Amino acid sequence: MDSNNSASASEASNDDAQNDYSGPVLDEMSENGNGHSKALTDTRLSKHISKKTLDSATLIRMVQERVWKALKTGYEYSTPFDESDEFLRNNVCEQIEMIVVYVDLVGSTKMTLEMPPEKMAIIISSFAQEMAHVIRQYEGYVLKFVGDAVIGYFIIGTDPIKSADNAVNCAKSMITVIQDGINPILYQYDYPELMAKVGMDAGIGIVVRYGSDIRRSHVDLMGPMMNIAAKIQDKAEPNHVLIGSDVYVKLHSDLQKLCSPVVWKNDEWSYRSRITNKIYAVYEFG
Repeated sequence: MDSNNSASASEASNDDAQNDYSGPVLDEMSENGNGHSKALTDTRLSKHISKKTLDSATLIRMVQERVWKALKTGYEYSTPFDESDEFLRNNVCEQIEMIVVYVDLVGSTKMTLEMPPEKMAIIISSFAQEMAHVIRQYEGYVLKFVGDAVIGYFIIGTDPIKSADNAVNCAKSMITVIQDGINPILYQYDYPELMAKVGMDAGIGIVVRYGSDIRRSHVDLMGPMMNIAAKIQDKAEPNHVLIGSDVYVKLHSDLQKLCSPVVWKNDEWSYRSRITNKIYAVYEFG
């Protein structure tokens, strides 16, 4: 199901679950509940999903402590890739329905030209790692860092509504973490404020391993939703979240009400669904 899904099946699922909304928000990060296919091997939850609810004040405080340590003492974050790497290696050549989240730091080129390299490295590293923390809190996987961008993904199992809700609330929390967590610490060091653009799309991804070594060869994801998520992100305004239609139709109706369709001017957006041949709809969330 690449970026061409019809809305009917997902809308029907939404109708069945309108009175059973349990999607997480920043103040209440839910425990594991994603219904993953039995064909998929998923061992991540015991490793990094806390069973304790994090309120927003606690989350922001933890972010600020980590960023302060990074700026002051060169604090090194723990790796966020182990869970994703294991999941992908256990599902090589599998086709998996998922939501891809692409978050990009705004204005990094200008900062790179104006700031000492060592300071810029700390800022970009802290930004990327904090975005990774948010993805993991919302039960997602961190696929990789690409320069000043972070790519994450959320597996869609038997509860697509929860998976979609997790993804969009994760994206919104990323903006909150930047504005209320990272930037106040950067201000103290007279560093420029950070802003990010977030885009996401849903579809079928296939796990690819580049080589025969089961444990060491590079593994990655391929699929149209990877490219579309990046293109959607590129169209977002700073500190805004844009989502593709295939994510929107999976959302609970309470979150759909927070979405506004993007009205494109001229040829700003030309991607078309391969099924309907109509312009693929994009929504702003929040």
